[in-house]
Amino acid sequence: MSKLFKQLGVFFVIALLVAACTPAATQAPTSAPNNPPTATMAPVATTPPASTQAATSASTQAATAPAAGGNIDCKGAKSGDTISVVYEWSGNEQNQFNAVVKPLLDACGIKINAQTTRDPAVLDTLVKSTPPDVFFWPDLSPLKLYSDKLQALDSVGADKTSYADFWVTMGTANSKWLAIPAKADVKSIIWYSPARFTALGYTVPKTFDDLKTLVDKMASDGNIPWSTGLNNGGAADGWPGTDFIQDILLATKGPDYVNGIIAGTTAYNDQGVVDAYTLYQKWASDPKYSVGGGKGSVNTPFLNAIYAPFANPPQGMMVKQSGFAGGEIVKQFPALKYGTDFDFFQFPGVQGLQGGGDFMMAFSNKPAAMALVAYITSATGGQNWAAAGFGLSPNKGAAGKYSDPQLAKLGDMLNNAKGFTFDVGDALGAPFNDAEFKGVVSIVQGGNIKTTLDGIAAAQKQSVKK
Repeated sequence: MSKLFKQLGVFFVIALLVAACTPAATQAPTSAPNNPPTATMAPVATTPPASTQAATSASTQAATAPAAGGNIDCKGAKSGDTISVVYEWSGNEQNQFNAVVKPLLDACGIKINAQTTRDPAVLDTLVKSTPPDVFFWPDLSPLKLYSDKLQALDSVGADKTSYADFWVTMGTANSKWLAIPAKADVKSIIWYSPARFTALGYTVPKTFDDLKTLVDKMASDGNIPWSTGLNNGGAADGWPGTDFIQDILLATKGPDYVNGIIAGTTAYNDQGVVDAYTLYQKWASDPKYSVGGGKGSVNTPFLNAIYAPFANPPQGMMVKQSGFAGGEIVKQFPALKYGTDFDFFQFPGVQGLQGGGDFMMAFSNKPAAMALVAYITSATGGQNWAAAGFGLSPNKGAAGKYSDPQLAKLGDMLNNAKGFTFDVGDALGAPFNDAEFKGVVSIVQGGNIKTTLDGIAAAQKQSVKK
């Protein structure tokens, strides 16, 4: 199951990830902040409920933010033309998407009949009967399943110049450009308290070596560096640890290495992976480095791990988590101020960002569908995506247009990224992701790294062959 459904798709968070509930965090771990209120709603996309289908009309939904008109090409669509769109968004996220597309609908007079689902089987049924004109999906599996049915985006109005080359490459299959992320989630960040750092004389690390030095300094000072939570509302499944390990790999080996793992050309028991697990085991299982040691890491709900560095008194100096964490911090501690009491920095030394995305693909080349594809990929579309506050857009037109300071900072990271890698577990799916989650929990509890990675590497081979 995709970790895009386990985190905000944010924002994504996240989170993200996407409006789904998880079981409430009812068990207060020993490493949780003092008397935290029970979490009743997980970050968006944390754990998907059963798929839902609800036909709605985007043209009748109220916009949630003002959007700019700009130059909109209707591609020959006529007023009253209707297109079918499938996506996973609902609630406020659906309203934000409606705000994004409202200028297009107003300019061209077209209407969108939207259907919400998170179930690949529902999409597959539609494709075999009446494919949606345009759809947005949280992974690239449709490229493998429907490459012969999908339209080449550059043949239906998409503007390739709005995106960095690596985004286009990511969505290319059989030499055809078939997908582009309309929305992205950045995971390669670390949350901390600037005020506390200043009071203790710590500075934000710029390189991975700086991070390791800072972590050791904190531990020697008696300040626990990390707040770690691998519990997903009742059971430890390890996904926050797999994100952490992938960022270590991006800092030590780079995005080509990570993509090699996804492609199966680099085995998951390679020495680079061993080294990353060795460091993570130390940081997540030693009580000098993580709140509560291995037991605390495994038993702490991931939401409580987010709260810990910002509680009073604080527990742990930093937490590695996706962009959705900012919203969770504000909900838990509404008096805290972003930039002073809580903030984030890019994982030091990463040579490419880690994250996920919602990819736009098209089955239809009719004018109204082409108008939507052209609009989303235009500079105006990128600007309006940012104005609506609907997470991050990889579209260059969104750069510098975010009003929310956290999104603006994440947007700068995304705009300046030299590469982007999917979460490995999301990309490979079962049985790899299950083995990876369990493997992280095992090594945090003291399991043998070599034996663990040999097992995950075997699952990797099975996933790559699927």
